[in-house]
Amino acid sequence: MATKGVIHTIGKRKTAIARIYLKPGKGKITINKRDIDDYYLRATSKMIVRQAFELTGNADKFDMIVNVVGGGLNGQAGAIRHAVSRALAELNPENRTVLKAEGLITRDSRKKERKLYGQKSARARYQFSKR
Repeated sequence: MATKGVIHTIGKRKTAIARIYLKPGKGKITINKRDIDDYYLRATSKMIVRQAFELTGNADKFDMIVNVVGGGLNGQAGAIRHAVSRALAELNPENRTVLKAEGLITRDSRKKERKLYGQKSARARYQFSKR
């Protein structure tokens, strides 16, 4: 959804939901009103957020404002990457083929399986004893 040069998209991963606003700029990324370097201390999380920009060659062409809720920092980074991929695909159809090949446009639907009754957790059983 684009209004006045600003592209708004939503990305999801596990229980994290990211809403991003992409506008032409110099590559500044703000997450929950904090700079990306203040929000993420791990280099891998920063790399995940910037991955779609680097694949399409748009690293320093857009400023991004992100509101992200839910999940942990890794899930949030994945949600942001999903939203950025959607925005770049919407912006230019050529980007879609590059991002689709890397699997960034597809929503990763894996979630934690619920604990089942009569068991310790989703998969683990209570120890069996004959006597």
